[in-house]
Amino acid sequence: MNLRVFGLSFRTTSIGLRERLGFTPSTLLLALERANSELACEVVLLSTCNRVEFYLGGEGAPLPGFKELGEFWGRIYPVDSLAIEPHLYCHEGHEAIRHLFRVTSSLDSMVLGEGQIAAQAKQALEAAQASGCAGPMLNALFQHARVIARRIRTETGIAQGHVSVSSLAVDFVSEVFDQFTDKTVAVIGAGKMGELTLKHLAELKPKRILVTNRNPDKAKAVAETCGGQVVPFENLDELLIRSDIVLSTTGASEPIVDRARWQRVQAQRRKGTMVVIDIAVPRDFEPTLHDGETMCLYNIDDLQKVRETRIADRRSHLGTAEAMVDKEVGLFESDWLRRRNGPVIARLNREFEAKRKAVVGQLMQKLADRVGAEDRAAIEGAFRLLQNQFLHGPISALAEETTKRSPSGKHTLLDALRQLFRIHD
Repeated sequence: MNLRVFGLSFRTTSIGLRERLGFTPSTLLLALERANSELACEVVLLSTCNRVEFYLGGEGAPLPGFKELGEFWGRIYPVDSLAIEPHLYCHEGHEAIRHLFRVTSSLDSMVLGEGQIAAQAKQALEAAQASGCAGPMLNALFQHARVIARRIRTETGIAQGHVSVSSLAVDFVSEVFDQFTDKTVAVIGAGKMGELTLKHLAELKPKRILVTNRNPDKAKAVAETCGGQVVPFENLDELLIRSDIVLSTTGASEPIVDRARWQRVQAQRRKGTMVVIDIAVPRDFEPTLHDGETMCLYNIDDLQKVRETRIADRRSHLGTAEAMVDKEVGLFESDWLRRRNGPVIARLNREFEAKRKAVVGQLMQKLADRVGAEDRAAIEGAFRLLQNQFLHGPISALAEETTKRSPSGKHTLLDALRQLFRIHD
């Protein structure tokens, strides 16, 4: 199969280089427009924060190599093509299909089983289609990749359970409370991780969200993103008294809630258990406050331990997912060969059928007075058998051919049959 993928990912290069070589929506459009005129093949460009990959295919001229692609990349970004090449990987034919299926099924992702990459691959195909870069081969390949990705997510446990620190916070909270519409969530601090975690907590639809920060402007900015209410930092005790769930993510060098403060707050609380997600480093809450009854305190290490356990659970399904990918690679190759070879095989059969009938017709005219109906049928059957036996070899060989077109551009067996039997599309 004349298919090739060049790429670099978090496995082969640093985030700094990926940032320099990745594509924004505008540069992606430019790259596809130029690829359409400069690369002379089908192109789909997949660019995410963790990978940049060019999928190249088609039944025409030889596909670009390292040098050509590096030079093309260098014409879009001011980067020396020689600096790109050491970081590139290349897969061809069978391995290129397998690579895409693994990528879209998130088997090659930084977080095994994450769900974003399948949607990103779909968007990459749509962008290539809009630019006229995706032809029959890459359209079929990416559509098949979506099917296998969906099957792996639904038929295996590869995507089970939350694995991000921010989403795990919801799981911890859910172990204590079974409903949240009467709960108050409080946010102390306004770091990036805190904002992401707050987003997941806000999806629980709590009754209210309280936000406090030493910087009132930051507190206001965070509150506006979630419909929260700002509480001055000096009123921290009041915030704790009112809250059921607390997310703490300050940059304090020492705990802001020690035992003395907690005892003071606890004496005024009329609520039950408080769940605290303390993702600050150093920690905001004194660790000994956790008692499992009035205070359930979880820190960043607790979340990371659960995350690793869940990733380990996902890895236990990796063998099944890999086997599904390998099977689908074979099915796609067989299906593509049938689609590619079908018109030629049909044309070959039609050509020989017409010639056989012409030859047999002429023979029957000469033998008209000397053979009966039974002999006519025998002669026609013999010629038909000869035709089938003659075509069996080349058609079987064509069906079995799974090798890719060589980089030098030499003809495949399909091209040879077209030339030998003068079959033109």
